[in-house]
Amino acid sequence: MTENTNSLKIFGIGLNKTGTTTLGRCGKILGYRYTECDRGLLEDVVLRNDFARIGQTVERFDLFEDWPWPLIYKDLDRMYPGSRFILTIRKNENVWLDSLKSHSLRTPPLQHCRKLAYGYNFPHGHEQEHLELYRRHNDNVRAYFKDRDRDFLEICWENGDGFEKLCNFLGREVPAVPLPHANKKSDHPNRLWRFLSNRLLSLVGN
Repeated sequence: MTENTNSLKIFGIGLNKTGTTTLGRCGKILGYRYTECDRGLLEDVVLRNDFARIGQTVERFDLFEDWPWPLIYKDLDRMYPGSRFILTIRKNENVWLDSLKSHSLRTPPLQHCRKLAYGYNFPHGHEQEHLELYRRHNDNVRAYFKDRDRDFLEICWENGDGFEKLCNFLGREVPAVPLPHANKKSDHPNRLWRFLSNRLLSLVGN
């Protein structure tokens, strides 16, 4: 993989259900071109170790959140030196796990990223494995970016972090608008058939 010296890139490298969508919405308010979860890119990275479309996507946008970006932050750091990396976290690991479990019951049963990202279709019955992965990811990111405050920011919306902290890191003016709270449970329609299908699948194995 070769280095790229184009304009500043901002990579959200928190796991999903840590406020990644809120980060994307903040980026949009600040004028950045942003992109969300891309299952195709996740398949490229996990199944084929193919970064061709990663490079094409990075050329088109400024800010990136959700999958596959948390899995490849070291590669991105080498490919795009001088980029900014933002680790979104929840106020504690159990809140994250509860959110992930709830979200897994609302997503399309056969069109999700969990098996590729976590190794399981559902977190149900594999709670400890998911908690360990959450801790390990956050600890590894912190260790990798240790003493690199110019390049790395850890942020938790639930603990009161907001536009001021984000904009100070990015060198942008703080906008006079509230922090968006995106991808809440209430943002998703309650499709009973989907919930029941996912609940059944979560019980029969991963």
